[in-house]
Amino acid sequence: MNKVLMIFIDGIGIGQEDKVYNPFFKYQFQTFLKHFGKIPSLKNPIVKNKQAIIFPTDPIMGVKGLPLSGTGQTSIFCGVNASKIIGQHFGPYPYSTLLPIIKEKNIFKYFLNRGEKVCFANAYPKIFFDYINSGKKRLSVTSLSCLLSGMRLNSVTDVRRGRALTAEIDNERWNIKLGYNLPVIRPQTAARRLLRISDKNKFTLYEFFLTDHLGHGRIKDEFDKVMYLLDNFLLTILNEFDYVNNTLIICSDHGNLEDTTVKTHTLNPALTLAAGKHAFDIAENIKHLYDIKGTIIKFCE
Repeated sequence: MNKVLMIFIDGIGIGQEDKVYNPFFKYQFQTFLKHFGKIPSLKNPIVKNKQAIIFPTDPIMGVKGLPLSGTGQTSIFCGVNASKIIGQHFGPYPYSTLLPIIKEKNIFKYFLNRGEKVCFANAYPKIFFDYINSGKKRLSVTSLSCLLSGMRLNSVTDVRRGRALTAEIDNERWNIKLGYNLPVIRPQTAARRLLRISDKNKFTLYEFFLTDHLGHGRIKDEFDKVMYLLDNFLLTILNEFDYVNNTLIICSDHGNLEDTTVKTHTLNPALTLAAGKHAFDIAENIKHLYDIKGTIIKFCE
């Protein structure tokens, strides 16, 4: 059975080849260099090897303005042009009229309706569960997709037992910001944990959002650490992925991090990577964010 691992990385686009303002060039992102020999740029947006391909994906989808997370993520995970549906880009959370679409069309529900095992590998801290238990519903598309599909969300217990990952990869921010006492793990360890989790499910999703925070300048003092974590995490995934039997999709909702001259999102194409089974067919079929869900379903049955 072809198992699908999707890694969603918030706010990474394909930008200029600039060692000052594009962190992928500044930090010489090894995931790209070691597996593809080059870093994708607007001049060379498509890079590939025998098993994988990186390519641009349109986040604007025919709607004027800067792309935003609420509509972008709804488009990715539900297979609809959410920006066109509501007539604007909207975020960071989904517009209220998109909630019925998220409930009915999210990718988790598709696989669940087929009796397949799915997993959202991220864990949530107690403060998040307190928030939703208070009746508040201002949530990301991924969180809403799980809750509206009746899925159980992972907690700190799942992290301790190796069944889930924190959104920051290594657990350290949970300790510093939230007062937990979790073991700080290497990004390589986190990557191998995610690969083990994905091996047990038809569809597994992991979400990383600190890239968008970096792009907005919210945690600019953490650039070195976040880029190190993400690079070593993704490098391990690509080093140890089962390319023969399974499919890997790495995608984003809009550009941001690739151009640090601005603290807003960009008009650059979102970065998408397909690897493993049907990788090149997948790349051929994805032109816009709303193509991602349908393409996964088409080639990963």
